[in-house]
Amino acid sequence: MDALPHTLGIILAGGLARRMGGGDKGLVDLGGRAMLARAVARLAPQVSLLVLNANGDPARFAAFGVPVVADGVPGHPGPLAGVLAGLDAAAAGPGIDWVAVAPCDAPFLPQDLVAGLHRARRGSGAVAVSGGRAHPTAALWPVACRQALRRALVEEGVRRVATMIERLGFAEAEWPAEPFDPFVNVNDPEGLASAERLLARWPGA
Repeated sequence: MDALPHTLGIILAGGLARRMGGGDKGLVDLGGRAMLARAVARLAPQVSLLVLNANGDPARFAAFGVPVVADGVPGHPGPLAGVLAGLDAAAAGPGIDWVAVAPCDAPFLPQDLVAGLHRARRGSGAVAVSGGRAHPTAALWPVACRQALRRALVEEGVRRVATMIERLGFAEAEWPAEPFDPFVNVNDPEGLASAERLLARWPGA
């Protein structure tokens, strides 16, 4: 991290895993480890400070040793509220102008995610892309956009992360999708089984 601007990392861990029977998606087991543990292990070495975004009792995440920040906007408006929580956390501390956002259900995040996003940004932030597809919940956000995001959430009712990324003019940071896509999401039992097969084929993934 010495060569990069100080960056706060936030893992969006508020998903309820409805397509996998409910509960916290990040606590779903993949290869003997919670998916959230895999995301923490990937992102923590890349950032100056790491936090989780989740609502409810934070004690259920105590084993991960990472501070939990809840949404600051009422009504559980979705992942954009988690992004805003990360921007607020960064603004509360000195010297952090960037927030790297990642989902808890992407267990194979690139080990150069934050560096790649920083390389790609041009004035504003950057969003990860693989296989021709953008991944809005894997992105680098400038803390300076905090109030614009708050207005969009509270006053305009914007809910799609991709809408704000397009509005703010984020650059694209590309990663190869072969031999496997590092941004694959585990959203349902079929996706979990596919991720298990990937791990069996590439144990270091």
